[in-house]
Amino acid sequence: MARSMTAPLSTVAVIVAAGRGERAGGGIPKQYRTIAGRSLIGHSLAALQSHPGIDRVIVVIGADQQAQFEHAIAGQKIPQTVNGGAARKDSVGNALAAIAAEDQPDRILVHDAARPFLPARVIDDLLAALDSHDGAIPALPVVDTLARGSGDQLGETVARDDLWRVQTPQAFRFGALLDAHRSWPIDLEATDDAQMVRHAGGSVAIVDGDTMLEKLTHPADFDLARARLAPPAFRIGSGYDVHRLVPGNGIWLCGIHIPHDRALSGHSDADVALHALTDAILGAAALGDIGQHFPPSDSQWKGAESHIFLRHAVDLAANAGYSIANLDLTIICEAPRVGTHRQAMRESIASITGVDIGAISVKATTTERLGFTGRGEGIAAEAQVLLQANS
Repeated sequence: MARSMTAPLSTVAVIVAAGRGERAGGGIPKQYRTIAGRSLIGHSLAALQSHPGIDRVIVVIGADQQAQFEHAIAGQKIPQTVNGGAARKDSVGNALAAIAAEDQPDRILVHDAARPFLPARVIDDLLAALDSHDGAIPALPVVDTLARGSGDQLGETVARDDLWRVQTPQAFRFGALLDAHRSWPIDLEATDDAQMVRHAGGSVAIVDGDTMLEKLTHPADFDLARARLAPPAFRIGSGYDVHRLVPGNGIWLCGIHIPHDRALSGHSDADVALHALTDAILGAAALGDIGQHFPPSDSQWKGAESHIFLRHAVDLAANAGYSIANLDLTIICEAPRVGTHRQAMRESIASITGVDIGAISVKATTTERLGFTGRGEGIAAEAQVLLQANS
């Protein structure tokens, strides 16, 4: 059936991950080694599966690697797999044969698992280039001086004009790549698919590559990638909350009950101080806000003790690789007087968060009877938190 002129183009991405990767060390194929909490193959798979321009992903793996592959992408959607061949062109050829046996797509991307950090912008540019070319590759211009040499002796320099460092993924019109593989001389080595398409007479465009697409081959490459992806050493967050005062018999602040002739109104226990601290931690870790994690529309949090919220934020930050360096809290109200409760508040926060009490500051101020806090209509709290990356 002919494709409608208005139907979107279909695109398949192939990840080549059938190699042994022995030069990288580590005792396992490099595509299954972990960086930043995810295997190399897992990083590539996530980038391709999440891109709106890609309809499905196929991964080429070693014939005996299915279990190892599924373990390496635990928690991710398992794609179709194809067994690899003796050489890279054979592995891609096996994927092409599997795809061609079904409904053939319009476009195909071929990506090496050894380049795990794939920006969406590169995929966008590659697919756009296929509107006017048979293929497209990302590449970076050569900027270093090039020279020939014999042993340890420097020879003449080589002009670097029009020289490029070719990366993957490489994108092609599916028919062009399939024809190029079928017509390639069986005894001729092929370093990449773009070379094969050009040999068959196809045009291949160059789009801007990205330094994040550097290939990981040697142990030092993994060390450099880990260093580049290390989280910031410190992150700062702020939080602010307000609750209305209503008739009652006491106020919860910082997890302790303070006798008072009024109470704070809220869906939970309305501990305005702990709410501000919770938001500060979530903000520093870029993990949303208290309303996203504990929506007031959810009845299970009605009357809940706010230390639950604060502890959850601390745990989320820890899972993201951060611990609390210090907390600074300011409570804004005319009454009750906070000074006599300050030490108990610090001790309570220390118990909830696991932070040394010496890194916890609790202050109080008034607004000189100005505004809603000055009129005794409510209590506000501001908090600042410094997170530090765990070593």
